[in-house]
Amino acid sequence: MIDAPMRVAPPFAHTPYDGSARPFSVGLLPLDLADWIEPDTDLAAHLAEKERLLQGGAEAPVLVAEADTLKARREVLSLLLDHLPATFPELYWRTGETIRILPMARDYRLADWQDRPLELAARLVQEDLALMRRSPRGYRLVAAALCFPSSWSLAEKFGGTMRQIHETVPGFNDGRMGPMVARIFDNLAVDRPSWRLNWSLYTGPALHRPVARRLDDAALDVAPSKSEGMDTGLHVRVERQTLRRLPESGDILFTIKVHHDPVAAFAAHPDGARLVAGLRAQLLALDTAQLAYKGLAEQRDRIAERLAALGQTGTGHRSERP
Repeated sequence: MIDAPMRVAPPFAHTPYDGSARPFSVGLLPLDLADWIEPDTDLAAHLAEKERLLQGGAEAPVLVAEADTLKARREVLSLLLDHLPATFPELYWRTGETIRILPMARDYRLADWQDRPLELAARLVQEDLALMRRSPRGYRLVAAALCFPSSWSLAEKFGGTMRQIHETVPGFNDGRMGPMVARIFDNLAVDRPSWRLNWSLYTGPALHRPVARRLDDAALDVAPSKSEGMDTGLHVRVERQTLRRLPESGDILFTIKVHHDPVAAFAAHPDGARLVAGLRAQLLALDTAQLAYKGLAEQRDRIAERLAALGQTGTGHRSERP
């Protein structure tokens, strides 16, 4: 493995629960394309997990595409091949028809991936990738490399419209959110990419979560042991989503980057008390349908009690991260 400087993923890199964003809202912000992709010190581990899943390690497909999306999939790969070496020369190096991921000493010959461009794109970045295409019924999910879903199945959602994909999201189809998203998609310009965040709670740090949320009751009240590091117990999972109009195909590309941190690590964060209070406040403000969607209906009060206690323990001592 080649030693190379790496951008560190700080604990709680994104905190949409701190009051800066409202749950179950669109919350789009302008995106600087210099910040489009977000590699960090988890790059090698995340890409290794992607490779395992893409090679058949998942129970259901994690890579699907309609046949007529090949040109758009090649466009996605082309954008990444231009962006990654130029923006992260410490991580990616391209010469001729080869791209290398430097921290992993992994080379890919582009000629080998002419018919599988989205798979190669997925193997280069921590983000999941999804293509939405305009149709008479609205934008449809027509291609995706989805290795790290947050409680949804690509097999079930593939080919669906935005309304169908989000039919279980409270307020999407029976409120303002769905029509607002439709207008945003229709009006999204090539030169105006956007990004947003959302949060959820799980027990454990697993990335690949295609089934409905389920919290391990036994882990909610038990702080991780020193021998286990912080790989057990309650985790806050944040998705950083970007969307941009592809200049050639006109399709919309979603990228989804997952961050997950153990809730116990709030105690070591210099601003942990405020962040815990923000997460607890948002948790308690969720209505019945929202709690059910996030899989928190039965455990909300126990989690709120744990967060309250954590917020009183003080911050600033060293974390026991492995």
